[in-house]
Amino acid sequence: MIRARGRVGLSFVATLSLIAGMTDAIGFMVSGDFVSFMSGNTTRLAIAVGGGDYALSLRIGVLITAFVVGNALGVIASRAFKHRAWPLLASIGTLLCLCGWLDQGVAPLIGAVVAMGMINAVVEEVNGLPIGLTYVTGALSRFGRGLGRWLLGERRNGWRVQLVPWGGMLSGAILGGLLAHTMGLRAMLVSGIAALILACLSATIPHRWQSSFLPK
Repeated sequence: MIRARGRVGLSFVATLSLIAGMTDAIGFMVSGDFVSFMSGNTTRLAIAVGGGDYALSLRIGVLITAFVVGNALGVIASRAFKHRAWPLLASIGTLLCLCGWLDQGVAPLIGAVVAMGMINAVVEEVNGLPIGLTYVTGALSRFGRGLGRWLLGERRNGWRVQLVPWGGMLSGAILGGLLAHTMGLRAMLVSGIAALILACLSATIPHRWQSSFLPK
């Protein structure tokens, strides 16, 4: 049972990370701003402030704020939906489709950032292992530390799975970059449809398993 739940959870994580990577690449290719990579936006904010570019500082500050708000909304929605993933994913997919349909201005970008904040509330851990969806620095760090312990002869389990969100985000970003070249910001429709499909699939996951994935 635990092994099956873990396999389902990691497949879920890989798909969510793919959607996040795809959305981030589309946003970056079209606007030059990160949609889910707030470490990058924080560095860009610091450089903009240091260089006196206050218009860019304000723009990036709004995006970072939108991401924080999205995370908060995701937790609130998760509680409201009684720790069921499909309504939250349906909300995220609808928001991304709306962003792709609008296609112009700053509003779709902000909406996509909010959606990427919300997606972090879909899965926080799998079988007790912490998982990050829209940022992979932590995953790579946990993998590297696990590798170091393994080389020292320690046999702790779980560190290899940290490559799952990294691989998902990498694959999604490649796909998002290709889509952005041909579709521009309308490629967000693909991210939204993918989230809606995943929402339908997630409805088949046992509720007790979903409860173990979602934030308490």
